[in-house]
Amino acid sequence: MKKILLATALLAVVSSVSANEISPVMDKNTCEKVVYPKAALINEETGSVTLAVLVGTDGNVMDSKIEKSSGSKTLDKATAKIFSSCKFKPGSKDGKAQQVWTKLEYVWSLS
Repeated sequence: MKKILLATALLAVVSSVSANEISPVMDKNTCEKVVYPKAALINEETGSVTLAVLVGTDGNVMDSKIEKSSGSKTLDKATAKIFSSCKFKPGSKDGKAQQVWTKLEYVWSLS
């Protein structure tokens, strides 16, 4: 009997800002389609990735870094690639758009 793996993922935005600051807001419709990496599926890799992204005043991702690894380089790289393609409503402080780091958590799971 063949084993069937269902790949699922969960995204959570993790941020902390003061009262006069607004965090960037991701437009999920602009992100690259999430595809479970083939190598990770074959090896049945799962895990949670915490990614920090720097969102520019134009809403584009300017930089990203892995804050907490899933334990799989394949899943970590896939997470960074997916979210680097996303567009955001830029963050602001006192009503002015500004570059802001925000954290995203992505959970890769097989069931």
